[in-house]
Amino acid sequence: MNDAPVDVVLVDDHLMFRAGVKASLDARVRVVGEAATVDEAVQVVHATRPPVVLLDVHLPGGDGGGGAEVIRACQDLLAGTRFLALSVSDAAEDVVAVIRAGARGYVTKAISGPDLCDAVLRVAGDDAVFSPRLAGFVLDAFGTAAGDVATGDDELDRLSAREREVMRLIARGYSYREVAGELFISIKTVETHVSAVLRKLQLSSRHELTRWAAARRLL
Repeated sequence: MNDAPVDVVLVDDHLMFRAGVKASLDARVRVVGEAATVDEAVQVVHATRPPVVLLDVHLPGGDGGGGAEVIRACQDLLAGTRFLALSVSDAAEDVVAVIRAGARGYVTKAISGPDLCDAVLRVAGDDAVFSPRLAGFVLDAFGTAAGDVATGDDELDRLSAREREVMRLIARGYSYREVAGELFISIKTVETHVSAVLRKLQLSSRHELTRWAAARRLL
């Protein structure tokens, strides 16, 4: 088992906030670079090529495009570097802008240190991660139109009632711990249900599950 920490670059124009994030992270995550502007971020991310970039959506510099501009300027790195937006904003336009630019997730600054570390590890593992209350915007970000929505429930019918509950929460961005607390079951039971859901729906990750649920307006 690989216990090496996940390297991240932390991008935010407030020095005190960056210091607070670093103090909140546990041994699973290591900050290897910092930036305060669009231009600094593009330079540091290219220099360090981290698995994950924690990125504020509103940044000075560049052409005024903020975090989305940083992601677009790092398109050549997206095969190995994942961007996780970390912002005080929960506005739909901010969420949609960075997702369409290529971000793999979006969490708000109200997140706890342990949950942020969980989110970093999940994004590093190629999952999509979103704060639960932002799930509705994910649907827009994926560009789901009425014509894309499946009309049959055959796939959904494969799932038990409990598996459907777990599926919806996972697709909305809840962590296993949050699902366990919401449904009053153990984390191990959540893991078992998620494995069953992915197997029955023939999906390989929570990222695919989110897209599957969004296409059926199940979020």
